[in-house]
Amino acid sequence: MTVRRVMGTETEYAVSAPAVSHANPVQLSFDVIGAAADPERSRIRWDYRQEDPVNDARGTRLERAAARPDMLTDEPQLNIVNVIAPNGGRMYVDHAHPEYSAPETTDPFEAVRYDHAGDLLMRRAAASASVGTGHDIVLHRNNVDGKGASWGTHENYMMLRSVPFDTVAALMTAHFVSRQIYAGSGRVGIGERSETAGYQLSQRADYIHAILGLQTTFERPIVNTRDESHSPSDYRRLHVIVGDANRMDVPQTLKLGATSMLLWLAEHADETGYDLAALLDSMALVDPVSAMHTVSHDLTLQAELPLRDGGVTNAWIMQVRLRAAVYEMGALVYGTDTRGEPLWPDKPTTGIMALWGQALADVAAIRHADDDTRLNMQPEASRVEWLMKWQLLERLRRRHGLSWNDPKLRAIDLGWAALDPVRSIFEKVRSRTERTVDDRQVADAAGNAPQTTRAWLRAAVVNRYASQVVAVSWSHLTVRRHDAPQTGEESYGNASRPIVRPSDLCSLDMSDPCARGQAPQAPLGGRPAGGPPHWPARPPSHRAPMAAFVDGTRNADELITQIDRNITAGR
Repeated sequence: MTVRRVMGTETEYAVSAPAVSHANPVQLSFDVIGAAADPERSRIRWDYRQEDPVNDARGTRLERAAARPDMLTDEPQLNIVNVIAPNGGRMYVDHAHPEYSAPETTDPFEAVRYDHAGDLLMRRAAASASVGTGHDIVLHRNNVDGKGASWGTHENYMMLRSVPFDTVAALMTAHFVSRQIYAGSGRVGIGERSETAGYQLSQRADYIHAILGLQTTFERPIVNTRDESHSPSDYRRLHVIVGDANRMDVPQTLKLGATSMLLWLAEHADETGYDLAALLDSMALVDPVSAMHTVSHDLTLQAELPLRDGGVTNAWIMQVRLRAAVYEMGALVYGTDTRGEPLWPDKPTTGIMALWGQALADVAAIRHADDDTRLNMQPEASRVEWLMKWQLLERLRRRHGLSWNDPKLRAIDLGWAALDPVRSIFEKVRSRTERTVDDRQVADAAGNAPQTTRAWLRAAVVNRYASQVVAVSWSHLTVRRHDAPQTGEESYGNASRPIVRPSDLCSLDMSDPCARGQAPQAPLGGRPAGGPPHWPARPPSHRAPMAAFVDGTRNADELITQIDRNITAGR
């Protein structure tokens, strides 16, 4: 019972070439990802066979014929543009965007380190691509172009499948609608195409049009129902698409941490006797989609949201009640200290609960301040990204008498998101923000995998034996026998080019995200006692060349020694 669980992020980046008229964003994305790896690493395929994009957490499956083509991520790809990053993450082209998927991590502070490591890796790749193409390629970490297009910043959480999905959906709906008050990154323009001049809390909110759904690129839902866990069958992956591409540490950390704590609440409410159903019934909104937009558009932070029971609430009250529920259960499970604080089991959990409390105090202060006072709220702005961006824009607006639809303000908004430190407005104010990670930790995360998850083994094998690795996915690693000839007789997985006969390959099942880390892993929140076996059994026909790959070593040094020995011997 802790904030610690397997989690990770995915970030799509806006890409452009300012000096090139009519630049093709798809080609620019290929250029960036193509520059991210050496030839050996870039030839490794991503194994799409474990993906299941039409499986719905509500217990149904969407007919493939009814799915939009961009949903079918398991279809063979004609252009394989995929790189396994040195830290075990993934860099690839997703439609018209270069994307970074961070490696699996086990707490929100670590997740933010690896999320920001993606910015560093993408910045390096864009610089290299700029040299290779002869024109400047620019990346932005944002979610909208203000002209109707939006792209994603996603979160992923492993949680117990035993929690009814209706409960997950109701809880997350209340949370995602209301967390914008401290997690939004701010946006100039109201509406998908900025139809109305103004400023709002969230970049993503106006592009949300449904409560539940499988889709991620149209009719986007508050709660995504894609059921594709990349983990043992007693877990599901909660895939979150409503979040903003934060530049500041605190909202990004809190976004991950508060969500994880609420999943813990859902996973353990029954065993502690907490009446979660009553809480969710009392917070059920009449129109969650409309509420999502209302909260984002309301800079007073006081807009009333109608409830199904006939009452009203607001986003701040909703977040106070959600945090209070976690506190109440924490006190039941762990007891309290002399101040009445729950005795949380670890430092990350204690830190997240403190950040959550501070965020709600910050929002309370902002709610009761007029615009003149808000302009000078420096402590709050160091933790609330939409406020810091608003302060910058509002000062400029007042100084030059600008309206909210002035192109200069849109340019500042875009400049905030630029990854290049020379172009980035955020980099000029970053020293005034509160940090949860430092630059040294981010640089280390760009080159080294998390030690407590399967990302460590994925990175170790790819970094040391790229020429032997055929395909990789989150849950599988496929290698070639050392002496296997490249016959060109058969293709493998989703690859579009012939490689070797499948009989010359050995595939390692890494379904348990916590099974193959370098450091010993204590049980995480949501993991039942005992858990699944560390090395899932496989059919005998699959136990081919690298037999010792699946034999019982659990010591990291011993494992890598065995890998050395097996590949060298061609086994």
